[in-house]
Amino acid sequence: MLTKRIISCLDVKGDRVVKGIKFSNHKDAGDPIELANKYNSEGVDELVFYDITASSDNRNIMAGIVSKVAEQVFIPLTVGGGLRTIDDMHKMLQAGADKISINTAAVENPMLIKNGAESFGSQCIVLGLDAIKTQPNQWRVKIRTGRDGGEDTGMDVLQWVRQATDLGVGEIVVNSIDQDGTGSGYDLDLLRIISNSVNVPVIASGGAGNATHMLEAVSIGKADAVLAAGVFHYGKLTINQVKETLNTNGIPVRNIESYAG
Repeated sequence: MLTKRIISCLDVKGDRVVKGIKFSNHKDAGDPIELANKYNSEGVDELVFYDITASSDNRNIMAGIVSKVAEQVFIPLTVGGGLRTIDDMHKMLQAGADKISINTAAVENPMLIKNGAESFGSQCIVLGLDAIKTQPNQWRVKIRTGRDGGEDTGMDVLQWVRQATDLGVGEIVVNSIDQDGTGSGYDLDLLRIISNSVNVPVIASGGAGNATHMLEAVSIGKADAVLAAGVFHYGKLTINQVKETLNTNGIPVRNIESYAG
């Protein structure tokens, strides 16, 4: 069995990390450079940096902050927000990103996925999926979610992830809007349905409140990795506690000592 990854997420608004509930009412959570350094030293497996209002503000990502964050970490760094072209992706890779996350731009121009995969490799292209439940076992895709809850595209989530995978996406971050910031656990039904529908790694996001939720995501939800923000930012949970819980329950994880730097 492959090891399961623990990922910390920095949702950046302005020059600060923030955390909201269901993508709204954002509260300050700290400095992105300081938090990146903290998580790197604590043994997180990967780090995700989202400029959450770049798309909704119709502007480019904050490249300067991305570069400073990249300088602090020696683990894979995924960067997303406001990336609309191959040139945008290239600039982020030059700034220190290992992977590129696209969401709104991918929905509006699906060929960006194919072109990105052909230019940099599928392993470099991550689909950021913001999903909202509409009825039992049905979810729709939302975009521009950095402000006021975003826009409902009317697109079916399963149809979109299958299309995106066919075009060359290397992994999918499944953001449950319904669960985001609630601390009540991931949307396990959504994770399981997507994991069973695609042949690329699926990352659980939105709703983590404790280590048991993360265990459920990789077991019941069949996720390949778990991503969290608020529980780590506000000290409710440590990276090591998550790894210990997964390891104790027979889920292989990467050893924290290997990230001592």
